[in-house]
Amino acid sequence: MNKVVSALWLIAGLAISGLVVPGIVGAAAAQPYTPNEAGVTNGHWHLNSRDVEANQKIFVAMGGVAAESGGLHRVVFPGVMVNVNLRGQVAPPTGGTAGSSVGHIGFTVPNVQEAIARWKAAGVPVEPGANGRQDQAWVVTPEGVRFEILQNPAQSEPIRAEHVHFFMPESSFADSQAWYVKLFGAKPGVRNNLPIADLPGAQLRWAKTDAAQAPTKGRALDHIGFDVKDLKAFIAKLEAAGIKLDRPYEKNQQNGVALAFITDPWGTYIELNERPSPVYLP
Repeated sequence: MNKVVSALWLIAGLAISGLVVPGIVGAAAAQPYTPNEAGVTNGHWHLNSRDVEANQKIFVAMGGVAAESGGLHRVVFPGVMVNVNLRGQVAPPTGGTAGSSVGHIGFTVPNVQEAIARWKAAGVPVEPGANGRQDQAWVVTPEGVRFEILQNPAQSEPIRAEHVHFFMPESSFADSQAWYVKLFGAKPGVRNNLPIADLPGAQLRWAKTDAAQAPTKGRALDHIGFDVKDLKAFIAKLEAAGIKLDRPYEKNQQNGVALAFITDPWGTYIELNERPSPVYLP
């Protein structure tokens, strides 16, 4: 474990103890949210950035805490870890989030206009909300990953993960929602007359498109990730449901983190992780 990640352990402990670390209040918490009854919690969003440094600066300016290990750059927020680059030599992204099965991902802040004023001053590429909305804004990375910023005056953290927004034909809504409910233990619901499914750390949402969207793998948002308590048991449940792994189970013997990959039936590439302790390890 490197010194930066060790510092994140300490910062997380301070945050949990109620102590304030100037400039990184709340956003420094390196712990994922408590898993649900299925043993699942939101884990990470993984980008394939051409300009790693530029993207990392954006997320740090938004309130995240940066760390690096083994060539993998990440920025930690409450509820999610944003991995900025893929390991090793990879092809440039084939496109942004627009046109893919995950059209955008989202954060909440206590006050959108106050947040974007700070971010603009720090060089974050901010776009206004739709139809003049003051409680919404957008951050769009140079590679076209879209982050919706919404307002939640009740939250204590300066920024936290809020949702993943799937885009697909309306005819697929029910099946997709049911898939995440059955396999990930997500709690189904409705928001603005559209389906949702709640997981610790992020709400899954659905939006209508006229046609099926492109898979996420290979795009600027390559995949999303969930942490699970017992990955081998979770894989057994997936295989019993007829789901094949895109990448088999493997475990890093140095830090104890295990992983596997699947793709949902609508094209979203998903990493599954089991971590030996409730923090975001490298």
